Amino acid sequence: MKQVLRPQGMPLLRLGFRPFYLAAALFTTLAVPLWLAAYFGQIEWTADLPPLYWHAHEMLFGFISAVIIGFLLTAGSNWTGLATPRSPALGALVLLWLAARLSALLVPYSVYAWLDVLLIPLVALALIVLLLRAKNIRNLPIVGILLLLALSNVVFHLAQVKVIALPSMSALHAALALVVMLECVMAGRVVPWFTMGATPGLKIIASMRFEIATLAVTAVSLALWIADINKPLSFVALACAAALHIHRQWSWHPLKTLQRPILWILHAAYAWIATGLGLLALAQLDWVPVSAGIHALAVGATGGLIIGMITRTARGHTGRSLAAGRMEVAAYALLMLAAVLRVFLPLMAPAYTAPALLGAAIAWSAAFALYLIVYLPWLTQARLDGREG
Repeated sequence: MKQVLRPQGMPLLRLGFRPFYLAAALFTTLAVPLWLAAYFGQIEWTADLPPLYWHAHEMLFGFISAVIIGFLLTAGSNWTGLATPRSPALGALVLLWLAARLSALLVPYSVYAWLDVLLIPLVALALIVLLLRAKNIRNLPIVGILLLLALSNVVFHLAQVKVIALPSMSALHAALALVVMLECVMAGRVVPWFTMGATPGLKIIASMRFEIATLAVTAVSLALWIADINKPLSFVALACAAALHIHRQWSWHPLKTLQRPILWILHAAYAWIATGLGLLALAQLDWVPVSAGIHALAVGATGGLIIGMITRTARGHTGRSLAAGRMEVAAYALLMLAAVLRVFLPLMAPAYTAPALLGAAIAWSAAFALYLIVYLPWLTQARLDGREG
């Protein structure tokens, strides 16, 4: 039997999306300029984790993971009708996340590592209990991806302290691959649905065989890339995966969303998945740097899907219309600009790599700063309609 959920406690801690979306946006707004200052030698770096590893890890397990946790703690309530952690329990999870982010810079590495690996398994356990209570087996694989993400984090820390003989960066590549797989699964669910909902008369019927094949080829291609044992085979697999995602997205009729920014940002971001896979394929032949593919997936696809989803879901769950305002459209444009600058300007004009990094960082941080300006008041106040959420 589903619970009747009523508003209780301070609005900020009523559902997971509220504190975690705000924390993620604030963190990435500040963390990217900090990384760039360290990269260009403008500040003295005193943390145990080297700047490059800190940047890659914290974007994945500080920023992206916070958004994923906020989304799943909110979606879990919708999927089951049961209450996910909120009020003091939710506050404790947010404080654990914050403690890990601060400890990366301020305390010995061992303390940071222990704090950092705790959060995702705790959230996964809460979701598993919830889904099993509601007999919602369909969404357990998503929690499985979350657990694999937690495992990649553990492997990263063990590799970093030389307990296991693996490159630390390989664990981070694995984490990014898992994030991409989660995006492929969730986008396949929501993007066609949102597109049909906004386009009267449009029918999008997905072939289950094609969907499974696309996800399988994507998973295999990313696994081959991470393993780095057969570059020709990786090239073929990644190229095939890119082609499948192009076909998949075209079947979603992306051109019908051009008048709806809150929809076109999701389509624009999803297009970066095929782009990133294609660039990783070319990197197997040493035609482009691997960082181009990585940042196409991390900045263009992940950043774009995040800014699209944290605006759409926050609007819906605070009782507001699902229509982006000017500030949000500006944030979408800035995010896409950040991706173009970071991925393509260094490829086309390597001499301008430094300005490209600076421009991308400014655009990225500005996008999430705009999010904070618009959504901070909304996410710290009760829903407009007085309902739970």
